Amino acid sequence: MTLMEILTIPDQRLKQLSEPVADFDQALLDFVSALEQTRQQGPAAVGIAAPQVGHFQRIAIVDCSNTRKPVPNHGNLVLINPEITHWEGYDMGREGCLSVPDYTGNVIRATHIKLKAQDPSGETLEYEMEGYEARAVQHEIDHLDGTLFIDRVVSRRTDLFKRKNYR
Repeated sequence: MTLMEILTIPDQRLKQLSEPVADFDQALLDFVSALEQTRQQGPAAVGIAAPQVGHFQRIAIVDCSNTRKPVPNHGNLVLINPEITHWEGYDMGREGCLSVPDYTGNVIRATHIKLKAQDPSGETLEYEMEGYEARAVQHEIDHLDGTLFIDRVVSRRTDLFKRKNYR
């Protein structure tokens, strides 16, 4: 399967709001498979959202199970129409993004979240997440709403950093 092209800043399509998924069919399964293959080719990518490849539906994939330092996680998650139903706590942490390949930045996120989403078959699932996995899910949901992490950095002057090596 051909890898999909990742949209990068300043592409204005990254600011577009994504529509809910209504059809849980073979086309969705095929897209999710291609999206996962694209994520796996990204350098250290723990997540990817459909808008990053120009597909404006509420689909995200998050997998924190292969990080250098083990973190609590639910494995490889395909999140269709995800919605955060509860959040608490705040913490600042460094984030990077396939769509912002030249920078990382400090972003404040909730430390604990409750999430409701559907899987590719349409079944509704609920999760409680903390720490790095909660941060990654919030980052990907932001993509679905047309928001990038650079829109959330506390200060572009002090909290946005040029990457030394990414590719």
